[in-house]
Formats: sequence, C-alpha cells, structure tokens
Amino acid sequence: MNEKRRILRNSAVQALIASLLCIVLGMLIGYIVLLFINPTGAWDAIMEVMKNFLHYSKHSLRIKNFGNTLVKTAPLLMCSLSVLFAYKVGLFNIGVAGQYVIGTCASLYAALAWGWAWLPCMLIAIVAGALYGGIVGLLKAYCNVNEVISGIMLNWIGLYMTNMLLTTVKETTSPYTYHLKDSAAQALLPTAGLEKFFNNNTYVTIAVPLSIILAVFIAILLDKTKFGYELKATGNNKNAAKYCGMAEKQNIILTLVIAGALASLGGALLYLTDYEQWQCTASSVPGMGFNGIAAAFLGGLNPIGTIFSSYFIQHITSGGAYVDKTMYCSQISDLISSIIIYLCGFVLFIKYAINRSLDRHDEKQAQKKKSLAATPEESRKGGDK
Repeated sequence: MNEKRRILRNSAVQALIASLLCIVLGMLIGYIVLLFINPTGAWDAIMEVMKNFLHYSKHSLRIKNFGNTLVKTAPLLMCSLSVLFAYKVGLFNIGVAGQYVIGTCASLYAALAWGWAWLPCMLIAIVAGALYGGIVGLLKAYCNVNEVISGIMLNWIGLYMTNMLLTTVKETTSPYTYHLKDSAAQALLPTAGLEKFFNNNTYVTIAVPLSIILAVFIAILLDKTKFGYELKATGNNKNAAKYCGMAEKQNIILTLVIAGALASLGGALLYLTDYEQWQCTASSVPGMGFNGIAAAFLGGLNPIGTIFSSYFIQHITSGGAYVDKTMYCSQISDLISSIIIYLCGFVLFIKYAINRSLDRHDEKQAQKKKSLAATPEESRKGGDK
C-alpha cells in the first residue's frame, strides 16, 4: 500500500490520471449531447470520432490517413509546446495563434514570392515568430502590459497582415495561395523516406520526427539546465529571482521569444508540406493555436505528455470528418475537444484532490500508529501503580 501511495504522489502519475479523467468525462458529455440531438446514431457517431482512420476497412487507406493525422499533429505539438514553455515561466501565451499565423505567412511568402528553399523558409518563420512573441515580452517586461491582452490583440493584427501579404501570392480564381508542389517545389519539406511507411503519403515529412525531437529538447532544457531553472524561478517569483541576481525582465522577453518561435515553426511545419493552402479571406485565427492550449494542459504541462495529448486532440478532431452528416455536423469533434479543453481547467484541481486525499490517509495512519505506541506505555504505567 505504501508503494501504491508513493506512486500516486508522483506528479507525472497524477497528471496522467487527471488527463484520462478529463478525456473520459469529455467523451461522456459529448455522447450525452449526441443523444439529445439524435439518439439513433449517437453511439455510432461517438465511435466514428474515436476511430478516425480506423473507419476504413482497407489497411492501405488506414495507414495513409493515419499519416494525415500525424501531419497535423506536428504543428499542434509545436503550439502546445509554445503554451507550455511560457506557462512554466508564469506567462499565459494566448498569442500562440497569432504567432502560428505569422510563421505561416513568413514561410509561404518566402517560398512563393522569393523562391526560397524549405530550410530558409523554416528559419525565417522562426525569426518572424520570435520577433512577434518578443513584442509581447517587451510590453510585459517594461510596460507591465498583461500578456493575455497584448497576445489577443496581436492575434488579429497577425491574421489581417497575413491575409494582405499572401494575397499577392494567391490563385487568381480562388482565395487560396498557390500550391507549393506547382509553384515552389523547392520549398516542400523533405520526406526522408517516411512516406514509404504511410502508403506513399508524401505529406508525411520530417516535420513529424522534428516536432518530437523538439519536445524532448524542451523537456531537457526546462528540467536539466541552469537556463531552464532560471526561467522557472523567474516565473515563480520574479522579485526573488531579481534578488538572486537573475535578469527577470530579460528572462520574460526571452521566454516569449522562444514561445513565439515554437508556435511559428508549427505554421511552417504544416504549410510547407502543401497539405493545406492558406485562405486569404480568413476571418478568424486558426484553431490550431487554441487547440495547443488544450494539448498543453491535457498533457499535464509536461513536454513528453504533450506529444500524446497533441495526437489525441488531433485524432478526435480528424475523426469528426467521418460522422454521418445527415444526423450530425462534422464539428461534433470540435465540441468534444472544447469540452475536454474546459475540463482541462480542473487538472490542477484533480491533482490537488489526489494529494489532499493522500495527506488525510497519511494523517490517519500516523494517528493510528501514535495511539498504538501510546497503549503499551499507558498499560505499563497502570501496572506500576
């Protein structure tokens, strides 16, 4: 029993339990909503959302569509890492959506207007996102402007600026940018042979392993380096960090610079595969950035955990496409993921409840041992009398 309680004390185990509970409750609430809409196909619909690419009977189609899910998981993972990195330093990077858009804009414009190759396109996306995140950091550090307010404002500025700039490289008969494979094949991310494992799905590129490597790198950076310690110390108490000789303003700016770079790289990792084209008439920021918030918290604010949570969020999002459209809209998966996002707000509460329960149990055990130890002493005193 002591071993079991020791395991339950582990922060990673608590995060896993809390995340699984959020998922189960989210799916259950989603199922109840489906029952109210149309009870006839509720079970089939929820199963289609969960199955995603398993909807297909042929193995070749399954593996190919599994690859498509991974293609969109990579940028989602980068957005979740961006949110996580800032949150570890006590900042809430709600501007991740705008930074993602800026990365998309920089990479596509460099590819289509300037004819750059994939690596320079990725690098300019990183620089653009870093500068965009740095604006939020400067406002926070030197003007004490809340990063949530400035982040939201910059989301919309980034969206409309992207629409204006990419209009110069869009198709004449549609609001979408040119296909890279037709106009800038040199900017396509290399597959490095990965397409062979996904039924020649050329959209599966180095973006997938690169995002996982970066997640591991962020985990090491935050937990195993002096730099990561200073960043977290600044987030916990910037006044104490300043007293200890840490440059708290510099750390705030640097944190949002890195967070912006991660999010913008996510945009490049998706659009440089040519899996999607940017719509220059977009009137709202992509949901990828906000889904990154869900993935970060569902993953227990752990870089390794976000790898799995990002895949899960994208899995059910893609699974919504297979829902029977005569009964339900495909956005049912967005509803379920939004419910999970809401429930993720209780992850810390669930961890607190687990620790509280364990503390009460340990307290009872300690009192019991104390009473048992006191009993022989009282008996001895009674005998002496």
